[in-house]
Amino acid sequence: MKYPQVYIGKIEPYDGSSPSAIGKRQVEGGIMLTSLGLEGDEQAEKRFHGGPDRALCHYPREHYAYWTQQFPEQAELFSPPAYGENISTLGMTEQNVYMGDIYRWGEATIQVTQPRSPCYKLNFHFAIEDMSVLMQQVGYCGWLYRVISPGKVSESHPLELLARPSDISVAEAIGIAWHMPFDEEQYRRLLAVSGLSASWSKTMLTRMTEGKIEDFNRRLLGKS
Repeated sequence: MKYPQVYIGKIEPYDGSSPSAIGKRQVEGGIMLTSLGLEGDEQAEKRFHGGPDRALCHYPREHYAYWTQQFPEQAELFSPPAYGENISTLGMTEQNVYMGDIYRWGEATIQVTQPRSPCYKLNFHFAIEDMSVLMQQVGYCGWLYRVISPGKVSESHPLELLARPSDISVAEAIGIAWHMPFDEEQYRRLLAVSGLSASWSKTMLTRMTEGKIEDFNRRLLGKS
């Protein structure tokens, strides 16, 4: 049984970058989870964040020890929900959570749709110019959920695995998308995953059509 800490945030201005809702605060007690996420949680750039396929962001709490070790001078930054997550747990990582996994959480049912795609806003948030690149390289990205059925949730409701329809872990999906050379067979494996997000489906189909991997710089560094 994995009991989550729960966080929501409002859109706020950012010096040197566009507004963001990455800054979250902990919520205790029951909160409504709708098809678009936790009540009161906001997303600034809906083209890249939020929407039905990306309603919740989950980041493993155990990764914070790694980031503290990497950046000891900024150690005070590295505790939940520094990565803008809605859900923080111990015991669930990219290695043991799988693409398409379906979980019961309180009254709600949620499904893993994609790894979280690190973006340049993390660089501003931490004042570390290549944080997004490092996250992608090491694979400590977390993942996103869609809400299959809404309902009331809380930190006292554990995440219970109901179904595991795929054999691709979130870690393997990260490897296929960002660490491996072009491999159409692996993209077809990802596309076959039940519940894969529309944006990841589009990315894999575009790669297969164009015969190449897209440039990551715009997403990771904010420039093409």
